[in-house]
Amino acid sequence: MLVADADLSRAAAKGIGYAGSLNLSVTEARDLGTALATEFYIIGDAQTLRRSSFERPVYFESYCSIFLVSTRSGNLLFWERPSFENNEATRAEALLSQHLTSDAFTSRLLAAIRKAQEDERIQRTVLNTSVEAVIEDAPEDEKAAEIQGIRLPRPYRRLRPGYPDTAARAEAEATVDVAVNVGADGEVGEIQIVRWAGFGLDESTVATVRQLHFFPAMKNSAPIPMRVLLRYNFRKPPR
Repeated sequence: MLVADADLSRAAAKGIGYAGSLNLSVTEARDLGTALATEFYIIGDAQTLRRSSFERPVYFESYCSIFLVSTRSGNLLFWERPSFENNEATRAEALLSQHLTSDAFTSRLLAAIRKAQEDERIQRTVLNTSVEAVIEDAPEDEKAAEIQGIRLPRPYRRLRPGYPDTAARAEAEATVDVAVNVGADGEVGEIQIVRWAGFGLDESTVATVRQLHFFPAMKNSAPIPMRVLLRYNFRKPPR
C-alpha cells in the first residue's frame, strides 16, 4: 500500500472542489479518486478533545475517522473510528498513532482492498456475460410522472432507520441515498447505496428499506417495475 504525496493530493482534491466531506455520493467519490490518480484512497478527520463528566475529572479523547474508498466503484469499502482516552492529551494521541500504525489495522485495510478487487472483478464478469432486465428509473417528481402517465411507487407505510450507537458516538449527521428496484409486485429487489455516510448509517438504511412494501408503479393501468431514489437524513438526537 503506497501513500501519495500529501501536498499533491491536497492540491488535486481542492482542484475539484473537495472540501473534506465524509458524506459523498458514489459519483463524487469516483471524481475525487480520479483527481488523486489512485485506485483506492483514504479520507477522514482527527481531533483531540478535552472532555469531562460526572464519573471522572477532565480527560482527553483522541479519535480518527478512517474511510477507505474505491475509485472504480465510488463505494465506501471500510470505515473505522478508533478512539483513545487518557488524562494527558499527548498520551491519548500516542495511543491513537500506535493503533493506526499497527500491523492489525494495516491488515484490515489490505483485506478490504483485496475483497473489493475481487468483488469488482466478479461484477465486471457478470456485466460482460449477462443481460440485465430493463427497469425504468422513476421520473424526478410527481408532476413529471403524471405527464408520462405514470403513478410512482408508494410504500404502504414509511419506516425511519434507526440512529445506531456507532453514529451517536461520532455525533454523525449525514444523508444516505439509496436506489431501490421496486418490482411490479411492489416488493423490494436490488438496493444500491448511491450516497454513503459510514458510522453504521448505511447498514441501518439498507436494513430498513428491506422491510418496505410498496404499491407498485403503474403505467397504462398496469403495474411496472421501477427504480426509485430514497433519501434519509440523519441528525444527532438532542442531548
